[in-house]
Amino acid sequence: MSSKKYFSLKFIFFIILISSSLFSKDIIFGVVPQQSPSELVKTWAPIVSYLSKETGLHLVFKTESSIPKFEEELYAGNYDIAYMNPYHFVIANKQKGYKAIARTTEQIEGILVTHTDKRAFDINEFKGKTFLFPAPNAFAATLLAKYELKKKYGFDIEKDAHVLYVNSHDSVYKGVARGVGDIGGGISRTLEQLHDSDTASKIKILYKTDSYPSHPIAVLPSIENRDVDAIREALLKMPKDILEKLTKNNNMIKTDSLEFDEIKKLAVELGKY
Repeated sequence: MSSKKYFSLKFIFFIILISSSLFSKDIIFGVVPQQSPSELVKTWAPIVSYLSKETGLHLVFKTESSIPKFEEELYAGNYDIAYMNPYHFVIANKQKGYKAIARTTEQIEGILVTHTDKRAFDINEFKGKTFLFPAPNAFAATLLAKYELKKKYGFDIEKDAHVLYVNSHDSVYKGVARGVGDIGGGISRTLEQLHDSDTASKIKILYKTDSYPSHPIAVLPSIENRDVDAIREALLKMPKDILEKLTKNNNMIKTDSLEFDEIKKLAVELGKY
């Protein structure tokens, strides 16, 4: 091969590399910060790494310091793909057209926890107590708890008790264990995944809400269909040793936006939609 042809081939190869770098794009995978950043990294770094490897796409994990900050980024469309609570999804779907593509088979239910020294559930003892919640719009941990206590027992947490928002489920559990709050909202999964044994030993479940479809993984409509299909396929065949970091004894299943119409109706009833 002549040196001239060799130079031409090298030049073409160089142009291809430059073009690939210019047109390739990070796909930002946002995750709602239900737990501390260190715990989220343990769960999601292997999942995002697996998805990148399986799809050939460059997915980048991202979370925020608080659930309200996550909501701000989500509703601005700053995540290409995101794991969010069902309420977040119906709002993100309405505002930015996010499409649900997969979720775990588990149903989500809210829980209220209290210190192990406290007595069993008695709505008459709730008046004037301090409730800890992770964020105003945490679906099961906050919205469902408030909704059910008001609808089923006529107890309005906002009017009849004190409310503090403490950023994450883990912070709720620690706050109740330490006496910062009397009662706290969370979900069964985050309580089961709590690695702080001292905190876990000092709290107990006081109340469980009704169950609803679990957190969806959803994508922006700007993501190409072939990429969406590749991501969904990889999620559905995710190995158990990776999936179990997110959920025990459950599988990932296909979903769509229609499955969350029930959540939309609830959001309307709560005056949130």
